[in-house]
Amino acid sequence: MTPARQRARRGEGAALREEILTAARELLAETGSEEAVSIRAVAERVGVTPPAIYLHFADKEALLAEVCNQVFVALDAAMEAAAADAEGPMEGLRARGLAYVRFAIANPEHYRLVMMRRPTEAMPGPTADMMTDGAFVHLLEAVRSCQQIGLMRADEEPLALGLVLWAAAHGIASLVIAKPNLPWTDLEQVITRTIDAMGCGLSITSLSPDYQGGFASFSSNWPPAVQAPER
Repeated sequence: MTPARQRARRGEGAALREEILTAARELLAETGSEEAVSIRAVAERVGVTPPAIYLHFADKEALLAEVCNQVFVALDAAMEAAAADAEGPMEGLRARGLAYVRFAIANPEHYRLVMMRRPTEAMPGPTADMMTDGAFVHLLEAVRSCQQIGLMRADEEPLALGLVLWAAAHGIASLVIAKPNLPWTDLEQVITRTIDAMGCGLSITSLSPDYQGGFASFSSNWPPAVQAPER
């Protein structure tokens, strides 16, 4: 059993709160199960009694909700770091998409908790915050930059385009996490091709006049005729 921790001095409450969150994240990563992240288990790891946890979090759901917020902040940081050296808006979108998937696969239980957990009344999930802050806001900024230089239609709603891109990244990430034993062969290539296909495809279909008439119209005129070189 972990030795009892001495009572925190005045001003140390914030540090203890961070220790509690760190312990919760570590337990989640080590056990692969949110069921193992109990108030008692977290308290034992930190070296406090369970009542000390309740001074900072009302219950386990509140603790997990804050873990979710921290994971989303870390995801945003990873995406922005990946896009920092991008040569242009489209390259920045690609870098963010790849970083998103890689972060999810490297932190499967944390990602599952944030993005794949069934919402409950007690823990509806940080969806509202996701749409107005952090990673998704940065994604929309990159989409607008692509629109401004003609890589995507300027009259399309950035939110709609951003959700399409998010859906693609989440799709491959969640499939790899849920089905890690599929015969991926070269997983990195699968991830890259998925992100590239969605980015390029979204740009092409967004700009193509044929696509405005629906997919059937677009596909019947694709690929565009290539004029033979003059001899």
